[in-house]
Amino acid sequence: MKDDIQNILSGKIQVRHHHLIQATCSYLKRSQGAGSMAQDQQQLKDQEAEKLIQFASDHNLWVESINIDNYVSQGAEQKVYLKDGTTVLKLNDAIYYASWIDYFHNLLLNNLFFPDTAYNLLGFYNDQGVIYAVVEQPFVKASYYIRRSS
Repeated sequence: MKDDIQNILSGKIQVRHHHLIQATCSYLKRSQGAGSMAQDQQQLKDQEAEKLIQFASDHNLWVESINIDNYVSQGAEQKVYLKDGTTVLKLNDAIYYASWIDYFHNLLLNNLFFPDTAYNLLGFYNDQGVIYAVVEQPFVKASYYIRRSS
């Protein structure tokens, strides 16, 4: 399992909705300098954000608008919008990750372990200078089981 995880993170093995996530990771890794390990985490993350802007522009990956009328909720990590009856859009600025690469690795691991709720990276959204990854995920309606006393 450890080798499988390493191969997924390195792009050697694919998981559901992998292509754009792995392509983005590869782009960010290639643009890192040899001394990136010694850099301040915030400086590295700021540089990654600049590279994401370039990547999104080069590959026409900008999500132009989000229908704010379809807002569902916001957790500590992401904003959630209903796309249709079967999927939601989630916007994440990777605030809780040391780097954007860590965020994308998290998506890949989620897709490996939880394929029924796999994330599909659609592109990026810029809201007043804050860059968000826009992912699509199946909408799962919560159901509650109430146990009756006998």
